[in-house]
Amino acid sequence: MSSRVLRVLALEPYFGGSHRAFLEGWQSHSRHAWTMLTLPAHKWKWRMRQSSILFGWEIERRFAAGERWDVVFASDMLNLAEFLGLQRAPLGDLPAVIYLHENQITYPVRVEKERDLHFGVTNIVSCLAASQVWFNSAFHRDSFVEAIPGLIERMPDHRPLQAAEKIAVRSVVLPPGIHEPGLGSGEDSSRPLHIVWAARWEHDKDPDTLFDALQLLREKGSSFEISVLGERFRRSPPVFDEAEKRLAPHIRSWGYLEDRNDYEEILRQADVFVSTAQHEFFGLAAVEAMAAGALPLLPARLSYPELLEIETDPAAGRFLYEGGAEVLSSALAKLCDQKASGELKVRGAARPKAERFFWPRAAARLDAALEAVSS
Repeated sequence: MSSRVLRVLALEPYFGGSHRAFLEGWQSHSRHAWTMLTLPAHKWKWRMRQSSILFGWEIERRFAAGERWDVVFASDMLNLAEFLGLQRAPLGDLPAVIYLHENQITYPVRVEKERDLHFGVTNIVSCLAASQVWFNSAFHRDSFVEAIPGLIERMPDHRPLQAAEKIAVRSVVLPPGIHEPGLGSGEDSSRPLHIVWAARWEHDKDPDTLFDALQLLREKGSSFEISVLGERFRRSPPVFDEAEKRLAPHIRSWGYLEDRNDYEEILRQADVFVSTAQHEFFGLAAVEAMAAGALPLLPARLSYPELLEIETDPAAGRFLYEGGAEVLSSALAKLCDQKASGELKVRGAARPKAERFFWPRAAARLDAALEAVSS
């Protein structure tokens, strides 16, 4: 491994949630030296509009004080082209990487006509300005690049049709890391199957399928406990309130857990982690649950086959399901029966799939990639 230490200028306009966890996790395991400029995770649209100006002024101040850098690293919440254009004197021709946690072309909106195309164009221009474009998954890269022509075709004329190809050739897949959690020991068969679902409480995570599947489980007489976790927003789907009442006898935990230790403890107690997502750029919650020892039960779509390395390990297909509530309910019913009979021996079965994402390994890959860009 190279011993070269880079001076990294990291720019994060939306320093919260997975964006913050990513930067803090990488920095804490990186061999490079970091300058981090951040803004609070608030009003993301305004962050995309204003951060290039605010960061630019801070860069000018630091440059005048003698600070220098070798490479710029920014998230998709920064208008990178705008930022670099404003900072030609301090930054010169430094290489710049943009990391797409998400993008504003394929990010789901409740009503498509309400999508603000300006922010998708900002993502495109930022990618064109970058030396390299990093994605958290191949699924994310491919879906983004494939969606670019559709947006460009909506332009009235003089369409930059080569943008997708130009972005594709400078794109790299570099997943984020996770902190290694303790491996849960599981619970004896005297307790029913503990199912965990953890996601944003929004329609694109398809909570309806989850709750329909659990209702079918109840009708079959299966014994189970459920923990429904994740961040709730002002306009969360009403199905959550309805399900909380209906599933009350089965609930172990419900809602957002402020304390990270409490969240990880629930994952260690889980027998099975379920996703019903219709949209997922990476699948961080699933990876964390696998690392904690839970059996994953994930849709055979989006980034999930990639996380489970299905192409090289077809046997991992046992962790995927294809279909809706009835298929999911049947899979859970089998697990309920196995738990009740003491035959459920899955603790840690999927953990090896998560180990490559532990921060020491992930940070080494990211560090090496950053050095390659700056060489």
